[in-house]
Amino acid sequence: MEKHSINIMRISLAIVYVWFGALKIFGISPAGELVEETVYWFKPEIFIPVLGIFEVIIGLGLLIKRFIPYTIVLLLMHMAVTFFPIFILKTICFDAFPYCPTLIGQYIIKNLILISGAFVIAAKYNEKYYAEMNSKLLIK
Repeated sequence: MEKHSINIMRISLAIVYVWFGALKIFGISPAGELVEETVYWFKPEIFIPVLGIFEVIIGLGLLIKRFIPYTIVLLLMHMAVTFFPIFILKTICFDAFPYCPTLIGQYIIKNLILISGAFVIAAKYNEKYYAEMNSKLLIK
């Protein structure tokens, strides 16, 4: 498990991001209405597909190891924004705030797992990055 678990986490996150992003690009995302209500100041027919492209880029970035440190930053920024509905649309996200989330609220709260996975991946790849940088400095 120790040998493969982080790569499985990385690939799983990539699949989720590419899949959910593609749904937004093709206009069939169940989260489309939630996004539309949250960022009501943008035209949804433009914003939602652009968001989908951004999510697909994050997913692909997780698959290319040298892009992981940059991708994790984008992923964490994206995840921070996914919590906006909890504050903007409380009645949609909770039957009783803050302890009884609706299905939509649960959909948002589960992003804590994605954030945790991103931190696990970041720790591994930052460790590799710093080890490579130290070895390059020692060679010089």
